[in-house]
Amino acid sequence: MAERAKALLVDDRKDNLLALEAILQGLPVTAVAVESGEAALKQLLTDDFAVILLDAQMPNMDGFETAGHIKRRERTRHVPILFLTAADRDAQLALRGYAVGAVDYLTKPFDPWVLRAKVSIFVELWTKTQQLKAQAEATRERESQWQRLTETVDEAARVLRGGGDEAAAEALALLEKARWGN
Repeated sequence: MAERAKALLVDDRKDNLLALEAILQGLPVTAVAVESGEAALKQLLTDDFAVILLDAQMPNMDGFETAGHIKRRERTRHVPILFLTAADRDAQLALRGYAVGAVDYLTKPFDPWVLRAKVSIFVELWTKTQQLKAQAEATRERESQWQRLTETVDEAARVLRGGGDEAAAEALALLEKARWGN
C-alpha cells in the first residue's frame, strides 16, 4: 500500500492548529501539527510532506524566515507552501510570501472549503508523483532484470560456441533466437 500524504501545519496558536486539523478532516492526508518554525524545520528533516500550511506571523522565527529555510534545502525546496495569516490584506506581505516561495497566501478568515480544495490538489499531485516514482523504480528493476537475462543468454551462447556437436548448435540457435526476441 502506498504511503499516505502528509500536511505540515505550522502555527504558534494551538486553537488555530486544531481548526486546521478539523478543516482537513476526511481528506486523504495525515495532518502533522507543530507550534513553531523551528519545530517545522525539525519535522521536515524526517518526514516528507505534500503541502505545508504556514502561519506567516509567529514569534522567534516567523513564517517568512521558516519558508526561506525550507526552500533552501534540497529535500524540501519543492514542497508547496500555503501561507495563512491573520494580518489584513497587505499586498506587501503577500508579495513577501510569494518571494520566499509560497504558492498561495490566504488571509484569515478564509473559506475552509477553499483551503480544503487547495490542499486536495496538492495531495493529489503528491500522490501522482509518488506513483510515478514507484513506476520509474519498477521500470529500472525490469531493465536490470533484462540486462541480467541478456548477460546470461550471452554467456550461455559463449559456452555453447565452444562445443561442436549438433545439440550444442541447435541450443545455440535457440538461445540466439531468444536473444533477439524472434
